[in-house]
Amino acid sequence: MLSLVPPNCSLSFINGNFEKESWAALSAFTWQPFLPHRKRNTCRNYGCYSLKSALSKVKDPPSPTPETLVKEPHKYFDQVVITVRAGDGGHGAILSMPTQRAPTKSRGKFEKNRRKEKSSYKRDFDGSLILPMGGHGGDIVIYADESKDSLLEFHKKSRYSAKRGGNADAMGVLTSQLHNGLAAPSLRIPVPPGTVVKHKRGKLLADLAHPGDEVLVARGGQGGISLLEIPEHKRKRTTALTTNVMRDDSDKVLVLGQPGEEVSLQLILRVVADVGLVGLPNAGKSTLLAAITLAKPDIADYPFTTLMPNLGRLDGDPSLGAGEFLSEATLADLPGLIEGAHLGKGLGRNFLRHLRRTRLLVHVVDAAAEDPVSDYRTVKEELRMYNPNYLERPYIVVLNKIDIPEAMDRLPSLKEEIWRIGSNKIDMQTDANSETAAFSMSNDEDKAVDQKVKEIEAYPRPLAVVGVSVLRHINISEMLEAIRAALRHCQDISSAGP
Repeated sequence: MLSLVPPNCSLSFINGNFEKESWAALSAFTWQPFLPHRKRNTCRNYGCYSLKSALSKVKDPPSPTPETLVKEPHKYFDQVVITVRAGDGGHGAILSMPTQRAPTKSRGKFEKNRRKEKSSYKRDFDGSLILPMGGHGGDIVIYADESKDSLLEFHKKSRYSAKRGGNADAMGVLTSQLHNGLAAPSLRIPVPPGTVVKHKRGKLLADLAHPGDEVLVARGGQGGISLLEIPEHKRKRTTALTTNVMRDDSDKVLVLGQPGEEVSLQLILRVVADVGLVGLPNAGKSTLLAAITLAKPDIADYPFTTLMPNLGRLDGDPSLGAGEFLSEATLADLPGLIEGAHLGKGLGRNFLRHLRRTRLLVHVVDAAAEDPVSDYRTVKEELRMYNPNYLERPYIVVLNKIDIPEAMDRLPSLKEEIWRIGSNKIDMQTDANSETAAFSMSNDEDKAVDQKVKEIEAYPRPLAVVGVSVLRHINISEMLEAIRAALRHCQDISSAGP
């Protein structure tokens, strides 16, 4: 169907970037009739609609106040947006040739020094003059520092600027004592290991997974050059000595140093751990971490005691001899998951991004709960809805609190029921190396990739189901052996490759 717009009707729309801006409410909507030119003695009434609209930008959430950072640090410790600006380049100088006096018959000491000074100008290999330049502006580098553990400090200071380069050391006259401007030092910003650096709503720059990793995020400006201001009748002869001769006033812009880069960066922290502890609140994850490592997490008898991931170091397998230290592993205790976490209940599920680098998952289940199997399914369902790849990874199940008589009595049946949930098929192409996966994810890395949804029973079974009592130290050695055996299994999968 064709739509005719008469000449005296104007219908205008505002084009915009629909990824960053959204349409606002309509401000006006009017109808104006008009009468077109007559043709063949026919007359029709047409209408013109005038649409007025406006654009509203999507505003970033407000920065948290210091009081909010103290009360709710778990909401801000692993993600922040900062702005960095590299230093500007230093300025060059506009120089003039020294005035030459008429030669005299008596060549004293002064005349000899003048000739020596003239011949000592800094020259390049081809004999051309070397004029001073402004100093380079300071670069900005972000590096992983193992002494850092969160991004909270960047919420207090979100803008960083490097120093500018020094100006050329010149007094306006070409002499042999001219020096380049001092280059500004680079500004190095420390972040915790495991920080992902990205352009704000843009591409990935680096994944600083290991201490010492660094990335250059903003380059400093180049220093300006120096120009010789020569009378026009002497310009041709001076050009043979250097090409930096000012022709007119428009060349003065070359003396100015270039501005440094300014970018907005998004920092996302994913803790670096080999094993992730998951489960419902009060399942005993923090108690287990404190029992097998030197970590000191907060432990209490109320839910959501853990608000931020806690890390602990698990000793290596003594049976490996010299390879004991190579078998050490880092454990991460994550906050508790509840049913409906994907809808924002409890602490939500955004902290599950910290499982991205883990090779092994440990499901901690309260065996003394009313329905431990249902609790186990709840956690697996939340993991599946967040990222189905998590259910493809090797994992073991730890049934905690078996020192309670009711839990001990039903322990065999619980092991059998949990063992039935899953299949024997193991995907050898499981993304065990999550560091590679970190580079393949976009800005919305917290959402699961598009793939065929499978039921929980279609995913692999646990490598082991162990009943323990962390408080009474029952079967702790059996659990440690199961964790170490599962880590060796993960190593075999990584060695086998896709």
